[in-house]
Amino acid sequence: MRAVFLFLALCLATLRPLWADELSALARLDPAASRVVNAGDGIAFDLAISQGVPYRAFVLADPARLVMDFAEVDFTGATAAGIDEAAGVTDLGWGPIRPGWSRLVATLDAPYAITSAEERVADDGSAVIRVRLTPVNATDFAARTALAPAVDPRWTLPSPAIVDQPKRRQTGERPLIVVLDPGHGGIDPGADAGGKVEAEVMLTFARELADRLRRAGITVVMTREEDVFVPLETRISIARAAGADVFLSLHADALAEGEATGATVYELADQATDRASERLAERHDRADLLAGIDLSGQDDLIASVMMDMARTETQPRAARLARDLVKEIRARGGKMHRHPIQGAAFSVLKSPDIPSLLLEVGFLSSARDRARLADPDWRAMMQEAILAALRSWAVADAAEAKLIRQ
Repeated sequence: MRAVFLFLALCLATLRPLWADELSALARLDPAASRVVNAGDGIAFDLAISQGVPYRAFVLADPARLVMDFAEVDFTGATAAGIDEAAGVTDLGWGPIRPGWSRLVATLDAPYAITSAEERVADDGSAVIRVRLTPVNATDFAARTALAPAVDPRWTLPSPAIVDQPKRRQTGERPLIVVLDPGHGGIDPGADAGGKVEAEVMLTFARELADRLRRAGITVVMTREEDVFVPLETRISIARAAGADVFLSLHADALAEGEATGATVYELADQATDRASERLAERHDRADLLAGIDLSGQDDLIASVMMDMARTETQPRAARLARDLVKEIRARGGKMHRHPIQGAAFSVLKSPDIPSLLLEVGFLSSARDRARLADPDWRAMMQEAILAALRSWAVADAAEAKLIRQ
């Protein structure tokens, strides 16, 4: 069955602009009256909400999952453990995906099809959204996932940034433009260890770093200013729209494979430096899978051409910045990973014309790194090191750009 769309009360669109700056949930989930349970050999989703809202439901592959989008629903007070009783649902999550819109994603243990989806509205205005799934074979599931949701501006990613003129390299004649990308956010919290959540820790770090850079005369743009989900491709679009000279993605991940501690700088590479780097790249890109955006089919010829372009000019510039970051962090006594510069195929680093790096400020899986990340003085030291690295890099990069133009 094709993705199911049910739009009620179209006049809701007139109540507030679709792209309003602040979130304002139309409805609230009632956790006590909501459930996800086994239904014969299938799965039943019953979501009780305070009022009817426009929604849609569809299935995606790799991994198999049900995705439900809503004109915003407030999930405050609900937990996956309190709702999910179905053996066929291996993971359940929800959260805002952009102003005015929420998403629920249920990872499934096998291929399923949507056999029914309906929203029943009671006399008092409250509603129940009911979705029923039944198992299907792999061939049938592939056919159904191929019928992805129709293009609709209310649900799709924003259009690529329009750049009036080709961007020219900075030559020191204007302020450096740096885009800071606090990793994860919203429905994708990132790593969680020792009571610390990566999305929150990195947002705090990025805000402090942005303030320090701005006071030094650098123009800073953030890919997110609050705890919201931003797709990987959108982060790149933000950087391009800002005319970024540098894109720096900030993370504090957790590794199950052995001990990892200290800051690590990641460059774009076809092949990961080691298995741990490969696993990190998979986890970061999986954030878009969780949000229902599967980028795996896009990483073909176009992506290869983009990476080739990056290697010819942009990638060596990013490599110089990576070395400067390691040098300045070490100069201040900062802890670096035993292999401080590594490579991995992070999608967020694939912009061909912007030097892009991913900085693991530390690892939440390390108690020592968690303590450092919680220390304001240590964070200030790291932020000062990043500022110094950007300054020294910008001078050398501008000098090279002037020579190229001659």
